[in-house]
Amino acid sequence: MKPLTALVLGIAGFGLYLLYDINSFKWNKGVLKVGFFAGTLLIAAATLLLVLEAWRADAFTAGDMVLIAAAAIAFAALIYCLFFALPFDETYSKQTSGRAVYTCGAYALCRHPGIICFFVFYLFLGLAALPCKGLLGCGMLFSALNLAYAWFQDSVTFPRVFTGYEEYRGTTPFLIPSAKSIKRARQTWGRPYGKEEDL
Repeated sequence: MKPLTALVLGIAGFGLYLLYDINSFKWNKGVLKVGFFAGTLLIAAATLLLVLEAWRADAFTAGDMVLIAAAAIAFAALIYCLFFALPFDETYSKQTSGRAVYTCGAYALCRHPGIICFFVFYLFLGLAALPCKGLLGCGMLFSALNLAYAWFQDSVTFPRVFTGYEEYRGTTPFLIPSAKSIKRARQTWGRPYGKEEDL
């Protein structure tokens, strides 16, 4: 029952992400501005349920420590991409149209660096939890939903709420970094918001 509960929570979390995005360019309702954080809490709760299920099934062993460490590194990178690489207030609090797109550091590497971190986190944690398959299966479904959500942001939301997003799409890969984007990421790492001018 827990994998099914986790699955429902995770899907609901992505549903809240979608409402949050649509709200940013269409409705501008205050209650929906918490959709991103509410969705994140649901996905976190789903993941915790799946980890606890695997733990109770004794799926994790000492031999899984390398996989768990890799998952922890991917999780730390995900948190960085979402909450530290971006200017927090401009990204999550203001939620108004006409904001300048942030193009430095991790976001010079590719337009959606968190997607890679999210996938790697669930892949390695799910492999560590084998033979209990719930975590890996749900994690891969969540990763597919996350990719679809990023596509929606890239195609629908961001061009409407960020100025300069079309130019950003022309210079920065969607997901897989290029040699040029890696160089630019190194050159712009740590540059503050509003300092995205071309080098």
